[in-house]
Amino acid sequence: MTDYGHPLTFGVSLDPSVDRLGETRQLARTATEGGFDLLAVQDHPYQPGHLDTWTMITHLAARTDRISFLTDVADLQLRPPTMLAKSAASLSVLTGGRIVLGVGGGASADAIAAMGGLRRTGGQTIAYTEEALTVMRRALAGEPVRHLSDQHAIEGYAAGPVAPVPLWLGGQRPRMLAVAGRRADGWISPLNIYVPPAEVPSRQKIIDEAARDAGREPAQVRRIYNVIGAIGPHRGGTGLVGDVALWVDTLTGWAHDLGFDTFVFWPLASAPAQAELFANEVAPAVRDRVRQLRGQ
Repeated sequence: MTDYGHPLTFGVSLDPSVDRLGETRQLARTATEGGFDLLAVQDHPYQPGHLDTWTMITHLAARTDRISFLTDVADLQLRPPTMLAKSAASLSVLTGGRIVLGVGGGASADAIAAMGGLRRTGGQTIAYTEEALTVMRRALAGEPVRHLSDQHAIEGYAAGPVAPVPLWLGGQRPRMLAVAGRRADGWISPLNIYVPPAEVPSRQKIIDEAARDAGREPAQVRRIYNVIGAIGPHRGGTGLVGDVALWVDTLTGWAHDLGFDTFVFWPLASAPAQAELFANEVAPAVRDRVRQLRGQ
């Protein structure tokens, strides 16, 4: 059992495609009214059909009044850490603290280079990401930032505004997982079809060991699972596909046995209807079951 004891939270992923904006707005309304905790937006700015993540979040934040937003995950190599911290802190102030900053080292070196970013090696990307987390944490705390290294040249940023924005790191390979353990407030796992449940314990172990080596408790790191699938019959679906009972049993197990405390739902089809079903029947039942297992 690896239950770190955090309260469970639930989110739904929003498609940033330009041609699905109407459905995305509807899904945001459904999720807000249904009691979801998070609206998550992926960040692939090199996709010509995608809206810019921060612009989309700002637009939707102005149309909602309770729900938080998660970048799932912002590309650090295309969004320098001082500017990313400034953007996140600003939007957090404007929304009353409804921003969670999920970041990653960048999924595609070719795409990053195509947009004018540097083509870094794997080792350089790890170093860049770990240093960027340190820079952002100091900037979000309003501390002056001076960081000169092979990866960053920050000569004296007078940071602000101050905002308590959580820093969650996405990744799946050992060196990035170790960075999550040392530096991040949370680990964002890729989709369950890319990091299947059977592979989660070995990744959690890397995070836990890195956290302890850095003088931290493993429970200081939140654990977030992106879950693609469909509730009910769905032909040709990938990921978690089945009835409500299957979803409740599975997510309960993933929380209690694998240590996840946050689930971001990526519906395969009919997103608003699926989100409503998840909010009304899956999430409350999972919360109740996990509370019982914890003896609460």
